[in-house]
Amino acid sequence: MAHWLMKSEPDVFSIDDLERDKTASWEGVRNYQARNIIRDEMKAGDLAFFYHSNIGAPGIVGVMRIQKEAYPDDTAFDPNSEYHDPKSDRESPRWYQVDVAFEEKFKETIPLAWLKEQPLLADCPLVKRGNRLSVMPVTRKQWRFIMQHARRGERRLPQ
Repeated sequence: MAHWLMKSEPDVFSIDDLERDKTASWEGVRNYQARNIIRDEMKAGDLAFFYHSNIGAPGIVGVMRIQKEAYPDDTAFDPNSEYHDPKSDRESPRWYQVDVAFEEKFKETIPLAWLKEQPLLADCPLVKRGNRLSVMPVTRKQWRFIMQHARRGERRLPQ
């Protein structure tokens, strides 16, 4: 099983939305590197951190499971969708999505500022300068470290 981190802006789709709906399509990814991860690497049963981005205090808010492996992202074909891509077609899709299922919402957000302070996470793409990927790998060691602190609440939160 692999581990991932997937970002969403909470005003677009939040952990609360996923908890309410139980499952959802993770659509609208329009970065080739992130698309390749979704299409080529994600497998059903993998776990992913749900990360709220583009807010005052971004951070990890919970866990979801990859429920269905990659399939063409229908929003690319819909001219009314904000994710429409006129160069993508059904015979040769350019963009892919996965289905995710709610697993857990953390009692507290694990802030990006705290994650950046952790030496064990120095190689995590999330904390590397200039990385803006919406989907990224997390090592097993990093996953366990973050989960341990999420469940025990043993973090020194920034002031």
